[in-house]
Amino acid sequence: MSAVDDLAFFQRVAQAGSLTGAARELGLSLSAVSKRLQQLEARLGVSLAARTTRRLALTAEGERYLTRGAMILGDLSDLESSLRDQDALLSGRLRINATFGFGRRHVAPLISRFAALHPQLELLLELTSFPLGLDEQGFDINIRVGEPPDSRWIARRLLSNRRILCAAPAYLANAPKLETLEDLAHHRCLIVRENDTDYSLWRFEATDGTRSQRAIRVNGRLASNDAEAMTRMALDGHGILLRSWWDVHEYLTSGDLVPLLPQWQGVRADFYLLYSERMRENARVRKFVDFMITEMTGRVPALPDTPP
Repeated sequence: MSAVDDLAFFQRVAQAGSLTGAARELGLSLSAVSKRLQQLEARLGVSLAARTTRRLALTAEGERYLTRGAMILGDLSDLESSLRDQDALLSGRLRINATFGFGRRHVAPLISRFAALHPQLELLLELTSFPLGLDEQGFDINIRVGEPPDSRWIARRLLSNRRILCAAPAYLANAPKLETLEDLAHHRCLIVRENDTDYSLWRFEATDGTRSQRAIRVNGRLASNDAEAMTRMALDGHGILLRSWWDVHEYLTSGDLVPLLPQWQGVRADFYLLYSERMRENARVRKFVDFMITEMTGRVPALPDTPP
């Protein structure tokens, strides 16, 4: 095996997270994967990972081999892509991470279309409850809310979005008055326990042009880590929900949910496609990003305060 083959093999093993997972992905026996990893470590003279059949923990040397290896393989892929005709068929592998709700509703259908256009391209979509760290597990594309933390990452806006305060008419029919943000303290609020945020602290932005911001502590007896479950609770009239426009716009249009406190709106929560600076010229990444941005247009209506 060449050094490049070893780099590619270790990438697959590390991304799988276990020897068992790697064996399944590579179509090899568990013993074959274990033996090849041992041979690689013997050639390099270092231990790359502490492992059991179910879990892989990279050593410092393993982390370095993984990170630098990904850069080398990426550079090699970019070089080969630049030498091919621009209209050549895309090939190779593209790994994408997105969160469950948005990933199921919008990312997966668009990846299906992209896969049909590029039959030689291998696409892996991994959906997670929370966005993974940008340096984790070697994803080529991360789809998440918010711009990247530093200049090593390129951000392309995929969807303009903000959170909307709303409730079902059935709840509002017998609810206390709601004229100010402070009135939320007297209402049953439906709480989504997302990420590591302070989920019961709801943040708002004034719509009077000042863009002043407020944060209000809410409470309620119903909470979940699944946003779709809380949307169902809102539709059933159990309380007030603060939820993303992309997730509830259909219910707002139909009248099943009603927007509240028009003088305030939830803070922006735009979706971005993030990829590393070194992948800027990668044909797979570039064409996938352009495709996603083009195809996302029209899937979700423009925000009420956003010109069409």
